Amino acid sequence: MTAYPNMLAPLDLGFTTLKNRVLMGSMHTGLEETGDWNRVAEFYADRARGGVALMVTGGIGPNLEGSVLPGAAMMTTDKDVANHSIVTDRVHQSGGKIAMQILHAGRYAYGPKCVAPSPVKSPISPFPPSELDEEGIEKQISDIVNAARLAQQAGYDGVEIMGSEGYFLNQFLVTHTNKREDRWGGSYENRMRLPIEVVRRTREAVGTDFIIIYRLSMIDLVPNGSTHEEVVQLAKEVEKAGATIINTGIGWHEARIPTIATSVPRAAFAWVTKKLMGKVGIPVITSNRINTPGVAEEVLATGCADMVSLARPMLADADFVNKAMAGEAARIAPCIACNQACLDHTFGGKLTSCLVNPRACHETELVIEAAKTRKTIAIVGAGPAGLSTAMTAAQRGHDVTLFDRAGEVGGQLNMAKQVPGKEEFRGLVDWYRTMMADLGVKTELGREVGADDLTGFDEVVIATGVTPRDPQIPGQDQKNVLNYIDVLRHKAEVGKSVAVIGAGGIGFDVSEYLLEDGHSATTDLPLWMKEWGVTDPARHRSGLAPEGPQPATPARKVTLLQRKKQAHGKSLGKTTGWIHRATLKMKDVTFVGGVNYERIDDDGLHISFGEERADPTVIAADTIVLCAGQVSDRSLADELMARGISAHVIGGADVAAELDAKRAINQGTRLAASL
Repeated sequence: MTAYPNMLAPLDLGFTTLKNRVLMGSMHTGLEETGDWNRVAEFYADRARGGVALMVTGGIGPNLEGSVLPGAAMMTTDKDVANHSIVTDRVHQSGGKIAMQILHAGRYAYGPKCVAPSPVKSPISPFPPSELDEEGIEKQISDIVNAARLAQQAGYDGVEIMGSEGYFLNQFLVTHTNKREDRWGGSYENRMRLPIEVVRRTREAVGTDFIIIYRLSMIDLVPNGSTHEEVVQLAKEVEKAGATIINTGIGWHEARIPTIATSVPRAAFAWVTKKLMGKVGIPVITSNRINTPGVAEEVLATGCADMVSLARPMLADADFVNKAMAGEAARIAPCIACNQACLDHTFGGKLTSCLVNPRACHETELVIEAAKTRKTIAIVGAGPAGLSTAMTAAQRGHDVTLFDRAGEVGGQLNMAKQVPGKEEFRGLVDWYRTMMADLGVKTELGREVGADDLTGFDEVVIATGVTPRDPQIPGQDQKNVLNYIDVLRHKAEVGKSVAVIGAGGIGFDVSEYLLEDGHSATTDLPLWMKEWGVTDPARHRSGLAPEGPQPATPARKVTLLQRKKQAHGKSLGKTTGWIHRATLKMKDVTFVGGVNYERIDDDGLHISFGEERADPTVIAADTIVLCAGQVSDRSLADELMARGISAHVIGGADVAAELDAKRAINQGTRLAASL
């Protein structure tokens, strides 16, 4: 008897059967662009072996003008067919099924040859698109259909036609981007002509026994987007045109509402997909922030969809489905939706990976295999660097002892999980705790160790992390001055007006923590929707509430200060920084930059500006919180070095960056793989 009967039930598509209801959603990893097709194949084969029913590749361009980036992967030639055949053969040998996503970016294409229904420039691209004429539209249809035909030749089980997220087909659907007055614009019947024609002609080209998924934008979240009635109308027509499955897309890339970040509630948009259930006769997939078997099962059991799409969770753990089937959900490496190594990498032109699982997209290069010689390994520090080292070393068969002065594992992850919108970090700490027990890692918690305690081990790893940087502000020893550790570990009372010194990641986290009063919108979907101005698209076009965002009253008045003259939060994640900035602005946080910290006294925080120390000002505050960076805690490493004892220094003890768990986990995993 399984705990997930709906998630693990097969899905009969008529000409083929999917073994369960889990789709690995499309992710543009950058692997195809490496040209190493063995590496691409192994990435997907690993997920096929992990039990997922059907996978969708990253977006593959049907032509040059529709490609997301210059040099992006396309399906246009026999050579492309040969390369992709390596992938499909490996997936099928591994017991899986795979579909190729055909992605025409339209005005989102990052290049001067981009095309669109109308010459309306995208706010996220510097290139104005060229308006297509009839001949140009026919070329785009033919190229998309040709890509599907070639995908079938390459051995794919199907294709996903990308019609959401504000890409090409989506751009034709709405007056936001379609200003045409010919048969491709004007009425909704005209505006939806292109996606219907693409699906119809694709079905004609590939025959009946081939999966066609249409990715449909269920809620656009941009001005002048689709109504729910239009969404249903399109879904019915796409079904008639020959689609096998309808997949859910949420929001355009230019939407000013977060849709997949960790601060978005789990399964936050499943209700949107549910509104389509029963209105079409083909299976419907829901997506976005479904990251555990329990969440997936609930979504399916409550009739929100026929199938669930999990993308980033398959980066975090390729064996997601197999572990769920085996009753080992606690051992699934959790996707925390941080975006740091996946989407931030993608939009930064880097190869995708995963903060939690550095092997993602590096399967052929970062190999974890049994050690030839079993060693005794001491690891000091049970933060992300130490935990990842301990886990990987134990998986390889080493005898591992993990020390930490704290009474629990997790290190500074235990502070991150206190921040509203970062509740997923709780699951990460729980997972590490589970893995330490399952792998037999000996944990010595609540113990301060010195050099004498580390003799006799074959390898010593120092992962002692960081300590707060001392900003050396005169008067900082006042009782109303705290550091971020005091605040996030609930060690001190904080007043109603607060000055936060330091506007890096920690300063933003502390500010968000102080603005809440113990109730996070991330765990309260109606509140979250109200705060971001999201409503039912059946009531208001595009799902945008006419009154706009209505944030809850902030618990405190916060002033966020920094020495730098640049915009606050400039160093935050590429795909999430705007969310943090918007959140603080909605809660009336005052941003002050380019400051000198003169002194702290009973009147408050005295500041001035610029090299000339002009415009002296007092920030009156009940509490002043120091978030002025960190320095490496290298005291134990230095002691070992002085005594001639060799040690590996990793994580924050190596480089004191902004609590960089991504770097720490990657460094720990790679070190353990080499020991």
